[in-house]
Amino acid sequence: MKIDMVSETEYIVSELIIESIPTQRFCIFDLEATGPNEEEDQIIQIGALIMNSRSGEIEKTYETLIKPSKPIPEVIERLTGITNEDVIEAPQLTEVFSEFIDFCKGAVLVTQAGYEYDWPLLMNECKRNNLRMIPNKIIDTKALFTFLFPEVVEIISTNFLIKYFNIDDSDIRRHNALGDSFLIARIFNELMIELNNREIVDINIQNPLTIKRVQLQKLL
Repeated sequence: MKIDMVSETEYIVSELIIESIPTQRFCIFDLEATGPNEEEDQIIQIGALIMNSRSGEIEKTYETLIKPSKPIPEVIERLTGITNEDVIEAPQLTEVFSEFIDFCKGAVLVTQAGYEYDWPLLMNECKRNNLRMIPNKIIDTKALFTFLFPEVVEIISTNFLIKYFNIDDSDIRRHNALGDSFLIARIFNELMIELNNREIVDINIQNPLTIKRVQLQKLL
């Protein structure tokens, strides 16, 4: 897989191959952090789940708070519901990263807007903490949607996908890593149905695929 950030508004995905989709194990995951800067901010929560590719059922879940080395800003406390007090006794990333690796061992990782945030955030955290980066393949639902629906010109945000697929998220706790993982799983399941309807067994994105980046509103 190759990801090229060409501007503040777009990036290009190429050389992504995931074979035999119906037989794969998928680990949907999400991260919460001290802020929206994937280069400087730090992870404060990991949420993940294993989804059965055939039935769409959730087989098991993983969730942990992470103690960052810098304070959680008040605006992030309000957004996520995770306070500085909550993480005082939480483990550091170095203490639990092996758990996360074991949880998703052998699975294809799935995320939403992860190519532009969660994945580089995780890579930077691994570098800072001298951790070996997780080796799994990763598919972003934004990229998969764009691959399937190249005619759609809107930015493929989470809210866009909720509306496009008419997904009920009324029971989901948003901006919570595990809650958002459940939401991503529902989005991914809709994409899996589309793949099945088109009889697509392998995802093969060789030619450059341009993805529009989510434009974050300023946190107040």
